[in-house]
Amino acid sequence: MPRAGLTTDRLVRAGAELADEVGFDQVTVSALARRFDVKVASLYSHLKNSQDLRTRIALLALEELADRAADALAGRAGKDALAAYADVLRDYARRHPGCYAAARLPLDPETAAASAGVRHAQMTRALLRGYDLAEPDQTHAVRLLGSVFHGYISLELAGGFSHSAPAPEETWTWVLDRLDALLRGAPAS
Repeated sequence: MPRAGLTTDRLVRAGAELADEVGFDQVTVSALARRFDVKVASLYSHLKNSQDLRTRIALLALEELADRAADALAGRAGKDALAAYADVLRDYARRHPGCYAAARLPLDPETAAASAGVRHAQMTRALLRGYDLAEPDQTHAVRLLGSVFHGYISLELAGGFSHSAPAPEETWTWVLDRLDALLRGAPAS
């Protein structure tokens, strides 16, 4: 019988909090059981194993990110949409580093197809409509944006830009300006 007060949703949300506190790679069913001061076995009525927990945290993070991105993109186009989307990713990563890492978890094809990751791809393509890119350029641009945003954010979270000038915020703005110019087909100045 499941322990009173413990639900799958509550456990996943607690796992997400734990990920933000100690890092996504440290999240296990055992660590979660310690958090609730229960035996590991009592969580198995809600979760299959640590991989199931990690997958559920990833799905939660993708959903949270997609909701925030959708709100930020509403009514925006071109550079405004590009910056809004990028800023949502960066802000989420800063506030929820463990969940941000979870959102990068490789998912099996069936799980990925049913996840909010599909919404992310749709939103990226929607923001690129303002740049009038035909295929295969649009797909190249989706991959470019993902690589630049996630690469920059990962390096920044690891402290890679904290030791020199200019400030990371200045570089972030510079990167967004250059991406906008590139996507418009204009020379970056």
